[in-house]
Amino acid sequence: MMELPSREVSGVALSHDVQSQPGEIRIDPMTPGDLPLVLAIERRSFPTPWSERAFASELRDNLYADYIVARRGHRLVGYAGMWCILDEAHVTTIAVDPEFRGRGIGNRLLTALEERALRYGCRRMTLEVRVSNHVAQRLYLRHGFRPCGIRRGYYVDNGEDAIIMWRDRLDPPGPVAAEGDDAPPTGRDAGLQSGTEPATGAGAAPGGSERP
Repeated sequence: MMELPSREVSGVALSHDVQSQPGEIRIDPMTPGDLPLVLAIERRSFPTPWSERAFASELRDNLYADYIVARRGHRLVGYAGMWCILDEAHVTTIAVDPEFRGRGIGNRLLTALEERALRYGCRRMTLEVRVSNHVAQRLYLRHGFRPCGIRRGYYVDNGEDAIIMWRDRLDPPGPVAAEGDDAPPTGRDAGLQSGTEPATGAGAAPGGSERP
């Protein structure tokens, strides 16, 4: 069974990715204590939200999972997650509090995932996005993702297709213009299987048969 590297990599503690001043955005690892606020955003963002049990299992049982939150001051304003196996990272979710969308928080979360994936030894990253979500697609394109295929009927809430996007080379991220784009306002546009909770556990692997 393959395990993720320790959360402290090459002597760099991952407890905080960004040091911030009051009012700025700080990125922290997600903890069980964050789940009530995460679930509040989850339920406002997705028609088929994950349960508290699903998130708790990801944090507790899934050796491949890495979840982060964005805070503005003491307020949790967004979160994101991925699974890292060998040299590949699969983005599982990104969401931003509706009151804080359009402020580049989704961009910050995706950048943080890319940085953390590099520290864990990943060299590629993949995700899915609704064909109708052009805002999210623009964000991913600016981060170097490219469309590589279609998953037919991937989103179970309405049967919408998903575009599979890959970033084939993860380099240390440079500045990415946010243009106010954030995580998708509706639908889980980066997920394992939209409308279902993640298959978790020590032996779980991202996407199962859904993975390209």
